[in-house]
Amino acid sequence: MLDFLTLQTTSPDPAMLTAVYTVLVSFLLSTLVGVTYIKTFRGLSYSRNYVQGLILGSIVAATVMQAIGDSLARGLGMIGALAIIRFRTNFKDPKDILFMFSALAAGIACGVGAYIIAVVGTTGFVFTAFVLHFTPLGQTSHFDGMLRFNIENNDENRSELERILKTHCKKFALISLRDMKQGERLDYAYHIKLKRNKSNADLVRTLPEKIPSVKGVHLMLQETTVEL
Repeated sequence: MLDFLTLQTTSPDPAMLTAVYTVLVSFLLSTLVGVTYIKTFRGLSYSRNYVQGLILGSIVAATVMQAIGDSLARGLGMIGALAIIRFRTNFKDPKDILFMFSALAAGIACGVGAYIIAVVGTTGFVFTAFVLHFTPLGQTSHFDGMLRFNIENNDENRSELERILKTHCKKFALISLRDMKQGERLDYAYHIKLKRNKSNADLVRTLPEKIPSVKGVHLMLQETTVEL
């Protein structure tokens, strides 16, 4: 068992006071983790139940660790009890797993009385999460989005298309090309990154102006800081 900070009290029931204090500290720390998750969340499928699970899981972990104490028999019994439970929750985002581990770690540390470790560890985790949230570390900006359209299949259109893309795009990459109407038309799909002085509206407007035969112009922009 880890060395921990023992509550000094003259209460007639120090065990009760220690248990209440442990649950309270684990609740506060896991709430801090939950608030951090909310503030730094950048995905699409936000779950209120997950945030509540962070807090409840921390309290459960603290309670379990208090119940086990230094007893090997209790620990083995708890392992057997957990083996009966089937956990089928899938985490699609690695950050969700880490936030859950952080909340559980805070609860475990509180449960063994290591309050200082719990506070310092949770504070460090929260601080690092906010730093990573507001810095470009891990972000990629290879392309702004995908441009899709179809044009008549002739050399003049292909030459004009290449000129337009070079004018408006810092870089572009062909990801799909297929025949339409037995080769009379070509359907293109490009990954594009626009130049700083060019807008997506300019590109979408220029295509039909310069290539009258163009049809089905779709520009799907993506937010590079969001993982789909």
